[in-house]
Amino acid sequence: MIVQDVINHLEELAPLAYAEDFDNVGLLVGDKHAKITGILVTLDTLEAVVDEAIQENCNLIVSFHPIIFKGLKKITGKNYVERVVLKAIKHDIAIFSIHTALDNALQGVNDMICNQLQLNKKHILIPQTETIKKLTTYVPKDEAELLRTALFSTGAGSIGNYSNCSFNVEGYGTFNGNDTSNPTKGKKGITHTEIETKISITFPKHLEYQVIQTLLKNHSYEEVAYEITTLENKNQNIGIGMIGELEESMSELDFLGYLKSKMNTKCVRHSSFLNKKIKKIAVLGGSGSFAIEAAKSAGADAFITADLKYHDFFTAENNILLADIGHYESEQFTKNLLVAYLTKKITNFAIILSKTNTNPVKYF
Repeated sequence: MIVQDVINHLEELAPLAYAEDFDNVGLLVGDKHAKITGILVTLDTLEAVVDEAIQENCNLIVSFHPIIFKGLKKITGKNYVERVVLKAIKHDIAIFSIHTALDNALQGVNDMICNQLQLNKKHILIPQTETIKKLTTYVPKDEAELLRTALFSTGAGSIGNYSNCSFNVEGYGTFNGNDTSNPTKGKKGITHTEIETKISITFPKHLEYQVIQTLLKNHSYEEVAYEITTLENKNQNIGIGMIGELEESMSELDFLGYLKSKMNTKCVRHSSFLNKKIKKIAVLGGSGSFAIEAAKSAGADAFITADLKYHDFFTAENNILLADIGHYESEQFTKNLLVAYLTKKITNFAIILSKTNTNPVKYF
């Protein structure tokens, strides 16, 4: 197994195409063709984590947060980022970051928080837009079934709980090949009319290259006519944050105690109590102040996130309980998620959960 094989598995869980534009995800250090000796999973890649990888004979670190976020103009070891990169390169250790791709995955960071809190009726808080594309093409009627089947095999035509979805209309296509053409239907220089099937099929944007290549491979025409359009539909399976419900409603005080226990945090910063029961919960791992309004609009009784500033708490507007549990604390179970996932996908050697606590925030 090589590094790229592991990346392929991770992209099945969280395609990098859905990471936020500001992010730096993917293979940050190392050779994608290198053979794997071991995989270490961590939340952050620090020097201590690289040392741990060396000790465990792991030459691939799968990290949630990217160690390289801004551009590096020099690598001299003057700060912790440069020292990590230097040590990783020296010891032939690759570093892969999944970050906001996993934030936006249906079974990612926020789903893990919901599971920790035992929430039901879960769904995406802020669905992504412009992630669904539609292919429209025209194929000879007798070849339509073959082409549809090939496109379905790529993952195209899947809508929620349904697969093999397409829309088909029969009509007449016309074309006239020039002297250098090599038509598979009709003869060059003569206008030909063919009974064709117009096939329309949707697919997630990360499959675009595969869909087009499959179309070209399985279409008999020398020149294949097709259109790719980006839809404005919200993607209910991809997006940031989640919302769900507790089995039983709780008082605000009981809920905060429950939250501290389930999320293993020593401190919860929260907005004023509203003297109402808590049942519907919105969550967003990491820095989530931008989603306060979305949580309110969704009718959440409480919003759990991290890195709220002083003025963010005013935006509760006396209709939602805001709870800041800490950045590390909100994402701490992410590495467990990745280890469990990779262990199911890769069975020929152990996937190691890093023992290094990378939380830079301490409590007195």
